[in-house]
Amino acid sequence: MSFRRSMGGVARYFFIALAATLLVGCATNNEFAPAPATAATSDYSYHIGPGDIVNIVVWRNPELSMSVPVRPDGKLAAPLIEDLPALGKDPTTLSRDIEKALAKFIRDPVVTVIVTQFVGPYSEQIRVVGEATKPQVLSYKQKMTLLDVMIAVGGVTDFADGNGATILRSAEGNKQYSVRIKDLIKRGDVSANVEMKPGDVLIIPRSWF
Repeated sequence: MSFRRSMGGVARYFFIALAATLLVGCATNNEFAPAPATAATSDYSYHIGPGDIVNIVVWRNPELSMSVPVRPDGKLAAPLIEDLPALGKDPTTLSRDIEKALAKFIRDPVVTVIVTQFVGPYSEQIRVVGEATKPQVLSYKQKMTLLDVMIAVGGVTDFADGNGATILRSAEGNKQYSVRIKDLIKRGDVSANVEMKPGDVLIIPRSWF
């Protein structure tokens, strides 16, 4: 009997400790302030990244005009242009750089760069990890919201703790904010829809209940 009482006491302490651990885990996100509803800035400008397709148009020189990919090293190549850095530049800046490169071969080149396939630099991509249906990396778009992200990843799994999700915001020194995905996509609470920032990481934990 003494042995049984001892084992029973151990079991009770084990379950109490387990319950306390789970409660602490569920309460962890209370440490984080809710994500601000607005995050986009009016001065945002798209920057070119690896995998982008850019259409180079050289006025009055159709033989030099073409669509080219930005390589994984962030550079591009085109007729009369070799290994020109494109990573992190906006289309206007890249246009001026191409004009400088072509000026060695043709007189007063006028170049327009149009991005036709958007990927963006790694530092600006949105990453979704954890209990998303399709965790993935997304290209940031101005005014992109949490709802846009959830539609792109197909929502959350049955095991997700949607209201325990957080946004890790690299643009603010990796500050972490809480978000309410369950309220947003399961209950239609539009007040839970917040804007994303370039470089955000959306972390969706597993529910323990």
